[in-house]
Amino acid sequence: MISRGQVYFVNLSPTLGREQAGRRPVLVVSADAINRQPLVVTAVVGTDAKNVPRDYPTNVRVSSKETGLPIDTVFLCFQIRSLDPARFVDPKTHRPNPVGTLPAARMSEIDRALKLVLSLR
Repeated sequence: MISRGQVYFVNLSPTLGREQAGRRPVLVVSADAINRQPLVVTAVVGTDAKNVPRDYPTNVRVSSKETGLPIDTVFLCFQIRSLDPARFVDPKTHRPNPVGTLPAARMSEIDRALKLVLSLR
């Protein structure tokens, strides 16, 4: 099952304009109650930390050690995507295959950044 806090590589194409494109790491932020339904999974998009030279309150920088990703990554919490669960399925295993999970403390940072992006208290 796809779960909140898990990191996957998914293909985000096709896209338009300034949307992040191609095969990217995404962090699942939707509640597990929603993830269990055949609806959509809400995620924030990650990018190579080298592409983001400074930190912003709407981004969360994480190391490869804590995520299981091959490189340090910045999750761009202003790049929220609702994705079909089929995007998370590994073509080789035919099931979701997470590459890592963010620790609870780091998910709290994600939550803070999402609150800023969405003007939530």
